Amino acid sequence: MQRIIPTLICGLLILSTSEIRGAEPISLRVLSYNIHHGEGVDGQLDLERIAQVMLSVKPDLIAVQEVDQKTNRTKHVDQAKKLAELTKMHVVFGPNIEFGGGKYGNTILSRYPIVTSENRKLPNHDRGEQRGILITEIQIPGRDETVTFISTHFDHRPDDTERRASAEVLNVLAVQRPAQPIILAGDLNDVIGSETLSILDRSWSRTNRERMPTVPVKTPTRQIDFILSRPAERWSASGQKVLDESVASDHRAFFSVLTLRPSENCE
Repeated sequence: MQRIIPTLICGLLILSTSEIRGAEPISLRVLSYNIHHGEGVDGQLDLERIAQVMLSVKPDLIAVQEVDQKTNRTKHVDQAKKLAELTKMHVVFGPNIEFGGGKYGNTILSRYPIVTSENRKLPNHDRGEQRGILITEIQIPGRDETVTFISTHFDHRPDDTERRASAEVLNVLAVQRPAQPIILAGDLNDVIGSETLSILDRSWSRTNRERMPTVPVKTPTRQIDFILSRPAERWSASGQKVLDESVASDHRAFFSVLTLRPSENCE
């Protein structure tokens, strides 16, 4: 009897927590998309087309790379704001460089409220383009914990020094938030089996184990766009696919459904 009573109490606590916090598994539809500042391979600048690609998978969260804010080349449009209007989603923009009379960087779009956001610079080697990570906290209705959602875009040069250093930064961030549910998505400019991905694999779980090519856009042969999550015991992935659209950008968008399991409060 003494062993049964704590078990019953624990069960009641779990039930109570579930009722109060809505602690049922929740699925999030996640998209990673490098939009090439809205310019397609046909040379047309068309954010409406980009938005339609995004909306085709009914996303909850979108990590967007190569976004212009009021630059000369994209007619001084605030692209993050415009995409938010077209998709009817919440938005934050993380500028990493001054460019063409405006700014250029990463964006996050969310169907759910964005509670906080922070844009951090990544390591920069040999005066390359400054890269960054845009970190947000997303409030899922009915939950008492937020989901951290990160958009990033790693260095593209053949020398992988900066990419490896950026991967280490993200692993440190993971260690600093051991229990926090986190999704990381973006253009990592490296492939499965590379040192960059191997470093990330130490702390993160990719939604796909086998490669799913995203570039070059016409006939993809390499996957450099990824969605990852942690901690592993909280997440499961399904429905991974590369979107069958080859004109709107020079990358194909990568999609996955991530299901978050409730944390265990009792042993």
